[in-house]
Amino acid sequence: MGFRKCTGCQRAWRDRGEFLGDPEIALVGYQVNFGHLEAGYFLFNHLRAACQTTIAEPVEHFADLYEGPVFEERATGLKDCPGHCMRESRLEPCPTKCECAFVREILQVIQNWDKRRPR
Repeated sequence: MGFRKCTGCQRAWRDRGEFLGDPEIALVGYQVNFGHLEAGYFLFNHLRAACQTTIAEPVEHFADLYEGPVFEERATGLKDCPGHCMRESRLEPCPTKCECAFVREILQVIQNWDKRRPR
C-alpha cells in the first residue's frame, strides 16, 4: 500500500520521504496527546488545487527523525512553558527541558525537509 493515501483525492505516497518531499504537502499543526506523546498527530494540508484535504499522521511515524535526549518531566503549564503544545498551529521549537520538547524538534525536521521540484 505504501506510506499514505490521501482520503480526498486518492494520491498515494510510496514512503515517508516521498510524502515529506512533496511540494503539495504542508505541515500545518500538531495535536498533542499528553497521555502518550507518540500517539499525537502531525497535521498536513494537501495543497493540490482539486483536493485541499488535511491529513493527520501519528507522531510515531516520525519519531525516528529525532536522535536527541527525551526529558522525563513534562513542563506543561509551568512558568517556563511557552504553551506551544496547547496551540495546534504553533510549530516552533520549545526551549524548555520538557518531555514534549522532542516532538517540537521533529516538527523542525519536517518543516526543513527538502521539497523536490514539482513534476
